[in-house]
Amino acid sequence: MNSEIRHKILKLLYNNPSLTQRELSEELGLSLGQVNYCLKAVIDKGWIKVKNFKNSQNKLAYSYLLTPSGIEEKIRLTFEYYKIKKKEYEEIKSEIEELKIQMENSTFESLVVD
Repeated sequence: MNSEIRHKILKLLYNNPSLTQRELSEELGLSLGQVNYCLKAVIDKGWIKVKNFKNSQNKLAYSYLLTPSGIEEKIRLTFEYYKIKKKEYEEIKSEIEELKIQMENSTFESLVVD
């Protein structure tokens, strides 16, 4: 499981600990099996604690609570994710500037292919 998926899982569960695996699957764009695998991995790392409770339909449900080490990992991943996205933003910004210069230096006639 890559750090982006770990970050998203921890962020989603931090904001809504009672999300179901199906809801996580939809939010993440992953299969239920993949979500189950990822949840098991973060539980094994000690980042999430699972609690059972009865939901409104009187069915057994789970609440996924971030542990203190899970909150630390979420913060660490947030900084890592921020650095990656900032770098991507700067690269795209540079590409856009280059394209603007190319467009300004081009005439319509030079764009038409014979």
